[in-house]
Amino acid sequence: MQFDPMDYPYASRRMVTYGARGMVATSQQLAAQAGLQILREGGNAVDAAIATAACLTVVEPCSNGIGGDAFALVWVHGGLFGLNGSGPAAQKADAASLWKQGHKAMPRFGWQPVTVPGAPGAWAALSKRFGRMPLTKVLAPAISYARNGFVVSPTVAAAWQKQYQLFSRELDGEEFRFWFHTFAPHGRPPQAGELVQLPEHAETLEELGQTGCESFYRGALAQRIGDFAARFAAPLTAEDLAAFQPEWVHPLRVQYRGYDVWEIPPNGHGLVALSALEILKGFDMTCVESVEWYHRQMEALKLAFADAKAYLAEPKDMQVTAESLLDPAYAEERRKLIGPKAILPIAGNPASGGTVYLAAADAEGMMVSFIQSNYQGFGSGLVVPGTGIALHNRGCNFNLEEGHPNCLAPGKRPYHTIIPGFISKNEQPVGPFGVMGAFMQPQGHLQVVVRAIDQGLNPQAVLDAPRWQWTGGRTIEVEPHFPQHIAAALSRRGHEVRVSMDVASFGRGQIIWRSDSGALAGATESRADGCVAAW
Repeated sequence: MQFDPMDYPYASRRMVTYGARGMVATSQQLAAQAGLQILREGGNAVDAAIATAACLTVVEPCSNGIGGDAFALVWVHGGLFGLNGSGPAAQKADAASLWKQGHKAMPRFGWQPVTVPGAPGAWAALSKRFGRMPLTKVLAPAISYARNGFVVSPTVAAAWQKQYQLFSRELDGEEFRFWFHTFAPHGRPPQAGELVQLPEHAETLEELGQTGCESFYRGALAQRIGDFAARFAAPLTAEDLAAFQPEWVHPLRVQYRGYDVWEIPPNGHGLVALSALEILKGFDMTCVESVEWYHRQMEALKLAFADAKAYLAEPKDMQVTAESLLDPAYAEERRKLIGPKAILPIAGNPASGGTVYLAAADAEGMMVSFIQSNYQGFGSGLVVPGTGIALHNRGCNFNLEEGHPNCLAPGKRPYHTIIPGFISKNEQPVGPFGVMGAFMQPQGHLQVVVRAIDQGLNPQAVLDAPRWQWTGGRTIEVEPHFPQHIAAALSRRGHEVRVSMDVASFGRGQIIWRSDSGALAGATESRADGCVAAW
Protein backbone atom coordinates (compact mmCIF):
# COMPACT_ATOMS: atom_id res chain seq x y z
CA MET A 1 0.00 0.00 0.00
CA GLN A 2 1.42 3.38 -0.99
CA PHE A 3 1.31 6.20 1.53
CA ASP A 4 3.43 9.12 2.65
CA PRO A 5 4.89 8.26 6.08
CA MET A 6 4.99 11.96 6.94
CA ASP A 7 1.40 12.62 5.86
CA TYR A 8 -0.10 13.55 9.21
CA PRO A 9 -3.32 15.53 8.92
CA TYR A 10 -4.42 14.57 12.44
CA ALA A 11 -2.78 15.39 15.76
CA SER A 12 -1.09 12.37 17.31
CA ARG A 13 1.39 11.45 19.98
CA ARG A 14 2.76 8.66 17.78
CA MET A 15 4.43 8.22 14.43
CA VAL A 16 4.40 5.15 12.20
CA THR A 17 6.69 2.43 13.57
CA TYR A 18 8.93 0.60 11.12
CA GLY A 19 10.68 -2.76 11.29
CA ALA A 20 11.93 -5.54 9.05
CA ARG A 21 12.48 -8.73 11.06
CA GLY A 22 9.25 -8.78 13.03
CA MET A 23 6.47 -6.69 14.54
CA VAL A 24 3.61 -6.95 17.03
CA ALA A 25 0.94 -4.29 17.53
CA THR A 26 -1.66 -4.39 20.27
CA SER A 27 -3.45 -2.33 22.89
CA GLN A 28 -1.07 -2.94 25.83
CA GLN A 29 2.68 -2.54 25.69
CA LEU A 30 3.65 -5.48 27.92
CA ALA A 31 1.69 -7.84 25.68
CA ALA A 32 3.28 -6.43 22.51
CA GLN A 33 6.73 -6.87 24.06
CA ALA A 34 5.86 -10.46 25.00
CA GLY A 35 5.09 -11.23 21.36
CA LEU A 36 8.31 -9.58 20.20
CA GLN A 37 10.25 -11.60 22.77
CA ILE A 38 8.93 -14.81 21.20
CA LEU A 39 9.93 -13.58 17.73
CA ARG A 40 13.45 -12.82 18.95
CA GLU A 41 13.71 -16.31 20.46
CA GLY A 42 12.96 -17.95 17.12
CA GLY A 43 9.19 -18.10 17.04
CA ASN A 44 7.13 -17.10 14.02
CA ALA A 45 4.23 -14.66 13.73
CA VAL A 46 1.68 -17.23 14.94
CA ASP A 47 3.77 -18.01 18.02
CA ALA A 48 4.05 -14.27 18.67
CA ALA A 49 0.32 -13.77 18.23
CA ILE A 50 -0.53 -16.53 20.73
CA ALA A 51 2.00 -15.18 23.23
CA THR A 52 0.52 -11.70 22.88
CA ALA A 53 -3.05 -12.97 23.16
CA ALA A 54 -2.27 -14.98 26.31
CA CYS A 55 -0.47 -12.02 27.82
CA LEU A 56 -3.46 -9.76 27.11
CA THR A 57 -5.67 -12.05 29.23
CA VAL A 58 -3.36 -11.13 32.12
CA VAL A 59 -2.50 -7.46 31.61
CA GLU A 60 -5.87 -6.38 30.12
CA PRO A 61 -8.38 -8.75 31.76
CA CYS A 62 -11.14 -6.13 31.60
CA SER A 63 -11.38 -6.74 27.85
CA ASN A 64 -10.64 -10.42 27.27
CA GLY A 65 -9.78 -13.64 29.01
CA ILE A 66 -9.12 -17.36 28.89
CA GLY A 67 -12.89 -17.82 29.08
CA GLY A 68 -13.61 -15.85 25.91
CA ASP A 69 -13.74 -16.42 22.14
CA ALA A 70 -11.21 -15.71 19.38
CA PHE A 71 -10.91 -15.39 15.59
CA ALA A 72 -7.84 -15.25 13.37
CA LEU A 73 -6.70 -14.62 9.81
CA VAL A 74 -3.27 -15.98 8.94
CA TRP A 75 -1.33 -15.20 5.77
CA VAL A 76 1.12 -18.00 5.10
CA HIS A 77 2.36 -19.98 2.10
CA GLY A 78 0.89 -17.38 -0.26
CA GLY A 79 -2.67 -17.69 1.00
CA LEU A 80 -5.03 -16.56 3.74
CA PHE A 81 -6.47 -18.98 6.31
CA GLY A 82 -9.38 -18.21 8.65
CA LEU A 83 -10.05 -19.64 12.10
CA ASN A 84 -13.39 -19.38 13.90
CA GLY A 85 -12.78 -19.90 17.62
CA SER A 86 -16.28 -19.09 18.83
CA GLY A 87 -18.17 -21.62 20.91
CA PRO A 88 -21.81 -22.69 20.83
CA ALA A 89 -24.57 -22.44 23.38
CA ALA A 90 -24.97 -25.33 25.79
CA GLN A 91 -27.08 -28.31 24.75
CA LYS A 92 -29.45 -27.41 27.58
CA ALA A 93 -29.89 -23.80 26.39
CA ASP A 94 -33.58 -22.96 26.05
CA ALA A 95 -35.08 -19.71 24.78
CA ALA A 96 -38.60 -20.71 25.86
CA SER A 97 -37.57 -21.14 29.48
CA LEU A 98 -36.05 -17.66 29.52
CA TRP A 99 -39.32 -16.25 28.20
CA LYS A 100 -41.18 -18.03 30.98
CA GLN A 101 -38.81 -16.46 33.50
CA GLY A 102 -39.79 -13.03 32.21
CA HIS A 103 -36.77 -12.29 30.03
CA LYS A 104 -37.51 -10.36 26.84
CA ALA A 105 -33.82 -10.38 25.88
CA MET A 106 -30.78 -12.42 26.80
CA PRO A 107 -29.55 -11.74 30.36
CA ARG A 108 -26.23 -9.93 30.56
CA PHE A 109 -24.81 -11.54 33.71
CA GLY A 110 -24.67 -15.00 35.18
CA TRP A 111 -24.71 -18.39 33.49
CA GLN A 112 -27.37 -17.89 30.79
CA PRO A 113 -25.16 -15.86 28.38
CA VAL A 114 -22.13 -18.16 28.83
CA THR A 115 -21.39 -20.12 25.66
CA VAL A 116 -18.49 -22.56 25.30
CA PRO A 117 -15.31 -20.41 25.38
CA GLY A 118 -13.25 -20.85 22.23
CA ALA A 119 -10.06 -18.86 22.88
CA PRO A 120 -7.90 -21.68 24.32
CA GLY A 121 -8.97 -23.98 21.49
CA ALA A 122 -8.06 -21.27 18.97
CA TRP A 123 -4.57 -20.90 20.50
CA ALA A 124 -4.04 -24.66 20.29
CA ALA A 125 -5.33 -24.93 16.70
CA LEU A 126 -3.12 -22.08 15.50
CA SER A 127 -0.10 -23.48 17.28
CA LYS A 128 -0.61 -27.00 15.95
CA ARG A 129 -1.09 -25.94 12.34
CA PHE A 130 1.32 -23.04 11.96
CA GLY A 131 3.34 -22.54 15.14
CA ARG A 132 7.00 -23.33 15.57
CA MET A 133 7.38 -23.30 19.36
CA PRO A 134 5.68 -25.45 22.02
CA LEU A 135 2.85 -23.75 23.90
CA THR A 136 4.78 -24.13 27.15
CA LYS A 137 7.33 -21.63 25.82
CA VAL A 138 4.84 -19.42 23.99
CA LEU A 139 2.74 -18.94 27.13
CA ALA A 140 5.76 -18.35 29.39
CA PRO A 141 5.69 -14.50 29.26
CA ALA A 142 2.00 -14.43 30.23
CA ILE A 143 2.60 -16.91 33.05
CA SER A 144 5.46 -14.77 34.36
CA TYR A 145 3.35 -11.60 34.43
CA ALA A 146 0.45 -13.39 36.11
CA ARG A 147 2.65 -14.99 38.79
CA ASN A 148 5.25 -12.28 39.41
CA GLY A 149 3.05 -9.28 38.76
CA PHE A 150 2.50 -6.55 36.19
CA VAL A 151 1.92 -2.82 36.48
CA VAL A 152 -1.59 -1.76 35.48
CA SER A 153 -1.64 0.75 32.62
CA PRO A 154 -3.93 3.84 32.63
CA THR A 155 -6.63 2.83 30.13
CA VAL A 156 -6.85 -0.64 31.65
CA ALA A 157 -7.18 0.85 35.13
CA ALA A 158 -10.04 3.10 33.99
CA ALA A 159 -11.90 0.17 32.39
CA TRP A 160 -11.30 -2.02 35.47
CA GLN A 161 -12.72 0.72 37.70
CA LYS A 162 -15.79 1.07 35.50
CA GLN A 163 -16.43 -2.68 35.56
CA TYR A 164 -15.94 -2.85 39.32
CA GLN A 165 -18.55 -0.14 39.84
CA LEU A 166 -20.98 -1.95 37.54
CA PHE A 167 -20.46 -5.35 39.16
CA SER A 168 -20.71 -3.89 42.67
CA ARG A 169 -24.07 -2.46 41.73
CA GLU A 170 -25.47 -5.39 39.72
CA LEU A 171 -23.97 -8.65 41.04
CA ASP A 172 -25.10 -9.93 44.41
CA GLY A 173 -25.39 -13.71 44.04
CA GLU A 174 -23.07 -16.28 45.57
CA GLU A 175 -21.82 -17.27 42.11
CA PHE A 176 -20.33 -13.82 41.57
CA ARG A 177 -18.14 -13.57 44.68
CA PHE A 178 -15.25 -15.32 42.92
CA TRP A 179 -14.92 -12.41 40.50
CA PHE A 180 -14.40 -10.01 43.40
CA HIS A 181 -11.96 -12.44 45.04
CA THR A 182 -9.91 -12.60 41.82
CA PHE A 183 -10.06 -9.07 40.43
CA ALA A 184 -10.76 -6.91 43.50
CA PRO A 185 -9.23 -8.84 46.43
CA HIS A 186 -8.64 -5.66 48.44
CA GLY A 187 -12.22 -4.48 48.08
CA ARG A 188 -11.41 -2.16 45.19
CA PRO A 189 -10.05 -2.26 41.63
CA PRO A 190 -6.33 -1.61 41.07
CA GLN A 191 -5.13 1.86 40.17
CA ALA A 192 -2.87 2.86 37.30
CA GLY A 193 0.72 2.14 38.24
CA GLU A 194 -0.21 -0.52 40.80
CA LEU A 195 1.45 -3.94 40.77
CA VAL A 196 -1.06 -6.78 40.40
CA GLN A 197 -0.56 -10.54 40.62
CA LEU A 198 -2.97 -13.20 39.33
CA PRO A 199 -1.50 -16.47 40.69
CA GLU A 200 -4.50 -18.68 39.87
CA HIS A 201 -4.44 -17.34 36.31
CA ALA A 202 -0.76 -18.31 36.11
CA GLU A 203 -1.51 -21.88 37.21
CA THR A 204 -4.25 -22.18 34.60
CA LEU A 205 -1.99 -20.90 31.81
CA GLU A 206 0.66 -23.42 32.87
CA GLU A 207 -1.86 -26.23 32.63
CA LEU A 208 -2.99 -25.02 29.22
CA GLY A 209 0.59 -25.01 28.00
CA GLN A 210 1.40 -28.45 29.38
CA THR A 211 -1.74 -30.05 27.91
CA GLY A 212 -1.93 -28.16 24.62
CA CYS A 213 -5.15 -26.56 25.98
CA GLU A 214 -6.82 -29.99 26.14
CA SER A 215 -7.41 -29.60 29.88
CA PHE A 216 -9.84 -26.76 29.21
CA TYR A 217 -12.12 -28.99 27.15
CA ARG A 218 -11.40 -32.58 28.09
CA GLY A 219 -9.44 -32.51 31.34
CA ALA A 220 -9.15 -31.13 34.85
CA LEU A 221 -10.07 -27.54 33.94
CA ALA A 222 -13.15 -28.72 32.04
CA GLN A 223 -14.26 -30.65 35.10
CA ARG A 224 -13.83 -27.60 37.33
CA ILE A 225 -15.88 -25.47 34.93
CA GLY A 226 -18.56 -28.17 34.71
CA ASP A 227 -18.69 -28.58 38.51
CA PHE A 228 -19.04 -24.81 38.98
CA ALA A 229 -21.89 -24.71 36.45
CA ALA A 230 -23.65 -27.70 38.04
CA ARG A 231 -23.42 -26.06 41.46
CA PHE A 232 -25.71 -23.31 40.17
CA ALA A 233 -27.88 -25.50 37.90
CA ALA A 234 -26.45 -23.78 34.81
CA PRO A 235 -27.02 -25.07 31.25
CA LEU A 236 -23.29 -25.45 30.46
CA THR A 237 -21.77 -28.87 31.14
CA ALA A 238 -18.39 -30.57 30.85
CA GLU A 239 -19.87 -32.48 27.92
CA ASP A 240 -20.48 -29.21 26.08
CA LEU A 241 -16.82 -28.32 26.52
CA ALA A 242 -15.65 -31.76 25.39
CA ALA A 243 -17.60 -31.49 22.12
CA PHE A 244 -15.97 -28.22 21.03
CA GLN A 245 -13.46 -27.85 18.21
CA PRO A 246 -12.42 -24.59 16.50
CA GLU A 247 -13.35 -24.35 12.83
CA TRP A 248 -11.03 -23.52 9.94
CA VAL A 249 -12.99 -21.40 7.48
CA HIS A 250 -12.59 -19.79 4.06
CA PRO A 251 -12.40 -16.00 4.51
CA LEU A 252 -14.78 -13.74 2.60
CA ARG A 253 -13.50 -10.88 0.47
CA VAL A 254 -14.56 -7.98 -1.67
CA GLN A 255 -12.41 -6.15 -4.17
CA TYR A 256 -12.21 -2.44 -3.39
CA ARG A 257 -10.36 -0.21 -5.86
CA GLY A 258 -7.69 -2.79 -6.66
CA TYR A 259 -7.34 -4.21 -3.15
CA ASP A 260 -8.87 -7.33 -1.63
CA VAL A 261 -10.40 -6.76 1.80
CA TRP A 262 -10.89 -9.96 3.82
CA GLU A 263 -13.10 -10.88 6.77
CA ILE A 264 -14.15 -14.06 8.62
CA PRO A 265 -17.54 -15.36 7.37
CA PRO A 266 -20.62 -15.60 9.63
CA ASN A 267 -21.32 -16.11 12.47
CA GLY A 268 -19.02 -13.06 12.70
CA HIS A 269 -20.21 -9.72 11.36
CA GLY A 270 -17.22 -8.81 9.22
CA LEU A 271 -19.81 -9.21 6.49
CA VAL A 272 -21.15 -5.78 7.50
CA ALA A 273 -17.90 -4.06 6.57
CA LEU A 274 -17.67 -5.97 3.29
CA SER A 275 -21.30 -5.21 2.37
CA ALA A 276 -20.77 -1.51 3.02
CA LEU A 277 -17.60 -1.49 0.91
CA GLU A 278 -19.40 -3.31 -1.93
CA ILE A 279 -22.05 -0.57 -1.85
CA LEU A 280 -19.48 2.23 -1.62
CA LYS A 281 -17.33 1.11 -4.52
CA GLY A 282 -20.06 2.19 -6.93
CA PHE A 283 -19.60 5.79 -5.77
CA ASP A 284 -16.88 8.28 -6.59
CA MET A 285 -15.10 8.53 -3.23
CA THR A 286 -12.38 10.97 -4.28
CA CYS A 287 -14.25 13.76 -2.49
CA VAL A 288 -12.38 13.02 0.74
CA GLU A 289 -13.27 14.91 3.93
CA SER A 290 -16.41 16.35 2.34
CA VAL A 291 -19.92 15.96 3.74
CA GLU A 292 -20.77 13.74 0.75
CA TRP A 293 -17.81 11.47 1.57
CA TYR A 294 -18.96 10.94 5.16
CA HIS A 295 -22.66 10.73 4.25
CA ARG A 296 -22.12 7.93 1.75
CA GLN A 297 -20.08 5.90 4.24
CA MET A 298 -22.72 6.30 6.94
CA GLU A 299 -25.63 5.37 4.69
CA ALA A 300 -23.83 2.34 3.24
CA LEU A 301 -22.96 1.16 6.73
CA LYS A 302 -26.55 1.56 7.94
CA LEU A 303 -27.89 -0.52 5.05
CA ALA A 304 -25.29 -3.23 5.65
CA PHE A 305 -26.12 -3.37 9.35
CA ALA A 306 -29.85 -3.60 8.64
CA ASP A 307 -29.23 -6.73 6.59
CA ALA A 308 -26.95 -8.19 9.26
CA LYS A 309 -29.54 -7.68 11.98
CA ALA A 310 -32.14 -9.46 9.87
CA TYR A 311 -30.11 -12.32 8.44
CA LEU A 312 -26.75 -12.88 10.14
CA ALA A 313 -26.42 -15.93 12.37
CA GLU A 314 -24.86 -19.37 12.46
CA PRO A 315 -24.41 -20.13 8.71
CA LYS A 316 -26.71 -23.18 8.73
CA ASP A 317 -29.50 -21.03 10.20
CA MET A 318 -29.16 -18.08 7.81
CA GLN A 319 -32.06 -17.63 5.40
CA VAL A 320 -29.72 -16.10 2.80
CA THR A 321 -26.08 -16.75 2.00
CA ALA A 322 -23.19 -14.42 2.74
CA GLU A 323 -22.40 -14.46 -0.98
CA SER A 324 -25.88 -13.18 -1.85
CA LEU A 325 -25.44 -10.27 0.54
CA LEU A 326 -22.18 -9.39 -1.25
CA ASP A 327 -23.55 -9.87 -4.76
CA PRO A 328 -22.78 -6.78 -6.91
CA ALA A 329 -26.33 -6.69 -8.29
CA TYR A 330 -27.75 -6.65 -4.77
CA ALA A 331 -25.26 -3.96 -3.74
CA GLU A 332 -26.48 -1.87 -6.67
CA GLU A 333 -30.05 -2.15 -5.38
CA ARG A 334 -28.95 -0.99 -1.94
CA ARG A 335 -26.82 1.80 -3.43
CA LYS A 336 -29.88 3.27 -5.15
CA LEU A 337 -31.43 3.87 -1.72
CA ILE A 338 -28.71 6.36 -0.82
CA GLY A 339 -29.77 9.89 -1.62
CA PRO A 340 -28.88 13.32 -0.26
CA LYS A 341 -30.76 12.78 3.03
CA ALA A 342 -30.24 10.36 5.92
CA ILE A 343 -32.56 7.35 5.79
CA LEU A 344 -33.99 4.92 8.30
CA PRO A 345 -32.46 1.65 7.11
CA ILE A 346 -34.43 -1.55 6.66
CA ALA A 347 -33.26 -4.98 5.55
CA GLY A 348 -33.31 -5.73 1.85
CA ASN A 349 -34.32 -8.93 0.07
CA PRO A 350 -31.21 -10.63 -1.33
CA ALA A 351 -31.43 -13.89 -3.23
CA SER A 352 -31.97 -16.74 -0.72
CA GLY A 353 -29.49 -19.45 -0.64
CA GLY A 354 -14.93 -6.28 25.59
CA THR A 355 -12.34 -7.02 23.04
CA VAL A 356 -8.62 -6.98 22.26
CA TYR A 357 -7.03 -7.01 18.84
CA LEU A 358 -3.45 -7.73 17.82
CA ALA A 359 -1.46 -7.94 14.62
CA ALA A 360 1.83 -9.80 14.17
CA ALA A 361 4.29 -10.28 11.33
CA ASP A 362 7.65 -11.98 10.89
CA ALA A 363 10.56 -11.75 8.47
CA GLU A 364 9.47 -14.87 6.57
CA GLY A 365 6.23 -13.34 5.32
CA MET A 366 3.76 -14.77 7.83
CA MET A 367 1.20 -12.22 9.06
CA VAL A 368 -1.55 -12.68 11.64
CA SER A 369 -4.74 -10.76 12.35
CA PHE A 370 -6.09 -11.93 15.71
CA ILE A 371 -8.92 -10.86 17.99
CA GLN A 372 -10.32 -12.23 21.25
CA SER A 373 -12.92 -11.03 23.69
CA ASN A 374 -15.03 -11.60 26.78
CA TYR A 375 -17.65 -9.50 24.93
CA GLN A 376 -18.70 -6.94 27.56
CA GLY A 377 -15.76 -6.03 29.78
CA PHE A 378 -14.97 -8.93 32.11
CA GLY A 379 -17.97 -10.79 30.67
CA SER A 380 -20.61 -12.65 32.66
CA GLY A 381 -19.29 -11.71 36.11
CA LEU A 382 -18.40 -15.36 36.71
CA VAL A 383 -14.90 -16.59 37.56
CA VAL A 384 -14.33 -20.33 37.90
CA PRO A 385 -13.09 -20.84 41.49
CA GLY A 386 -9.38 -21.45 41.84
CA THR A 387 -8.60 -20.90 38.14
CA GLY A 388 -8.77 -17.16 37.43
CA ILE A 389 -10.90 -17.99 34.37
CA ALA A 390 -13.40 -15.17 33.75
CA LEU A 391 -16.25 -16.53 31.65
CA HIS A 392 -17.53 -14.39 28.81
CA ASN A 393 -21.14 -13.39 28.14
CA ARG A 394 -21.10 -13.82 24.36
CA GLY A 395 -24.57 -15.37 24.43
CA CYS A 396 -25.94 -11.86 24.96
CA ASN A 397 -25.89 -11.57 21.18
CA PHE A 398 -28.56 -14.22 20.78
CA ASN A 399 -32.14 -13.02 20.63
CA LEU A 400 -35.22 -14.78 22.00
CA GLU A 401 -37.46 -14.19 18.98
CA GLU A 402 -38.86 -17.53 17.86
CA GLY A 403 -38.12 -18.19 14.21
CA HIS A 404 -35.36 -15.59 13.94
CA PRO A 405 -32.14 -17.07 12.50
CA ASN A 406 -30.20 -15.80 15.54
CA CYS A 407 -32.60 -17.11 18.21
CA LEU A 408 -30.97 -18.99 21.11
CA ALA A 409 -30.89 -22.75 20.52
CA PRO A 410 -28.85 -25.71 21.82
CA GLY A 411 -25.41 -26.09 20.27
CA LYS A 412 -25.77 -22.93 18.20
CA ARG A 413 -23.19 -20.15 17.90
CA PRO A 414 -24.46 -16.57 18.31
CA TYR A 415 -24.11 -13.56 16.04
CA HIS A 416 -20.55 -12.53 16.83
CA THR A 417 -19.09 -9.03 16.94
CA ILE A 418 -15.33 -9.66 17.01
CA ILE A 419 -13.73 -9.56 13.58
CA PRO A 420 -10.10 -9.58 12.37
CA GLY A 421 -9.42 -7.84 9.06
CA PHE A 422 -6.80 -8.26 6.34
CA ILE A 423 -5.89 -6.53 3.07
CA SER A 424 -4.05 -7.97 0.08
CA LYS A 425 -3.33 -6.80 -3.46
CA ASN A 426 -2.46 -8.82 -6.55
CA GLU A 427 -2.29 -12.00 -4.45
CA GLN A 428 0.32 -10.43 -2.15
CA PRO A 429 -0.28 -9.47 1.47
CA VAL A 430 -0.62 -5.85 2.52
CA GLY A 431 -1.37 -6.89 6.06
CA PRO A 432 -3.64 -7.23 9.09
CA PHE A 433 -5.80 -4.57 10.68
CA GLY A 434 -8.53 -4.46 13.27
CA VAL A 435 -10.64 -2.14 15.40
CA MET A 436 -12.05 -3.39 18.71
CA GLY A 437 -15.39 -2.41 20.15
CA ALA A 438 -18.49 -4.63 19.68
CA PHE A 439 -20.80 -3.08 17.05
CA MET A 440 -18.21 -0.40 16.34
CA GLN A 441 -15.92 -3.01 14.80
CA PRO A 442 -17.26 -3.19 11.22
CA GLN A 443 -17.72 0.57 11.32
CA GLY A 444 -14.08 0.93 12.30
CA HIS A 445 -13.02 -1.51 9.57
CA LEU A 446 -14.92 0.50 6.98
CA GLN A 447 -13.31 3.76 8.10
CA VAL A 448 -9.82 2.23 8.14
CA VAL A 449 -10.17 0.89 4.59
CA VAL A 450 -11.66 4.08 3.16
CA ARG A 451 -9.08 6.32 4.80
CA ALA A 452 -6.20 4.09 3.71
CA ILE A 453 -7.32 3.40 0.14
CA ASP A 454 -9.44 6.39 -0.84
CA GLN A 455 -7.66 9.00 1.25
CA GLY A 456 -4.17 7.47 1.06
CA LEU A 457 -3.23 8.02 4.71
CA ASN A 458 -0.40 6.23 6.47
CA PRO A 459 -1.38 3.63 9.12
CA GLN A 460 -0.97 5.88 12.15
CA ALA A 461 -2.89 8.72 10.54
CA VAL A 462 -5.65 6.23 9.67
CA LEU A 463 -6.01 5.27 13.33
CA ASP A 464 -5.72 8.82 14.65
CA ALA A 465 -8.40 10.22 12.35
CA PRO A 466 -11.67 11.24 14.05
CA ARG A 467 -14.28 8.50 14.00
CA TRP A 468 -18.05 8.32 13.81
CA GLN A 469 -20.46 5.55 14.70
CA TRP A 470 -24.05 4.81 13.84
CA THR A 471 -26.01 3.84 16.95
CA GLY A 472 -29.48 3.34 15.47
CA GLY A 473 -32.17 5.21 13.55
CA ARG A 474 -30.61 8.38 12.15
CA THR A 475 -28.31 8.87 15.12
CA ILE A 476 -24.61 9.32 14.43
CA GLU A 477 -22.17 9.81 17.31
CA VAL A 478 -18.87 11.58 16.60
CA GLU A 479 -15.71 12.13 18.59
CA PRO A 480 -15.02 15.58 20.09
CA HIS A 481 -12.34 16.34 17.46
CA PHE A 482 -14.62 15.40 14.54
CA PRO A 483 -14.80 18.41 12.13
CA GLN A 484 -17.58 20.69 13.35
CA HIS A 485 -18.46 22.00 9.89
CA ILE A 486 -18.95 18.43 8.64
CA ALA A 487 -21.10 17.59 11.67
CA ALA A 488 -23.27 20.65 10.97
CA ALA A 489 -23.60 19.72 7.29
CA LEU A 490 -24.56 16.15 8.17
CA SER A 491 -27.25 17.50 10.49
CA ARG A 492 -28.71 19.48 7.62
CA ARG A 493 -28.94 16.21 5.68
CA GLY A 494 -31.10 14.65 8.37
CA HIS A 495 -28.47 12.88 10.48
CA GLU A 496 -28.97 13.30 14.21
CA VAL A 497 -25.36 14.08 15.11
CA ARG A 498 -24.23 13.87 18.71
CA VAL A 499 -20.77 14.51 20.13
CA SER A 500 -19.76 11.71 22.49
CA MET A 501 -17.11 12.05 25.19
CA ASP A 502 -16.91 8.26 25.54
CA VAL A 503 -13.79 7.91 23.40
CA ALA A 504 -13.48 4.19 24.20
CA SER A 505 -16.77 3.52 22.39
CA PHE A 506 -15.16 4.47 19.06
CA GLY A 507 -12.90 1.44 19.11
CA ARG A 508 -9.20 0.77 19.45
CA GLY A 509 -7.27 -0.30 16.38
CA GLN A 510 -3.95 -1.80 15.31
CA ILE A 511 -2.34 -2.06 11.87
CA ILE A 512 0.71 -3.78 10.38
CA TRP A 513 1.24 -3.35 6.65
CA ARG A 514 4.12 -4.64 4.52
CA SER A 515 5.66 -2.62 1.68
CA ASP A 516 6.83 -4.06 -1.63
CA SER A 517 10.39 -3.95 -0.27
CA GLY A 518 9.42 -6.07 2.74
CA ALA A 519 9.51 -3.28 5.33
CA LEU A 520 6.82 -3.43 8.01
CA ALA A 521 4.87 -0.30 8.94
CA GLY A 522 2.92 -0.52 12.19
CA ALA A 523 0.47 1.71 13.99
CA THR A 524 -1.35 1.51 17.29
CA GLU A 525 -4.32 3.21 18.81
CA SER A 526 -3.99 6.58 20.51
CA ARG A 527 -7.24 5.73 22.34
CA ALA A 528 -5.53 2.93 24.30
CA ASP A 529 -2.27 2.04 26.04
CA GLY A 530 -1.12 0.61 22.73
CA CYS A 531 2.34 -0.30 21.51
CA VAL A 532 4.03 -1.42 18.31
CA ALA A 533 7.00 -3.60 19.23
CA ALA A 534 9.35 -3.89 16.25
CA TRP A 535 12.55 -5.71 15.44
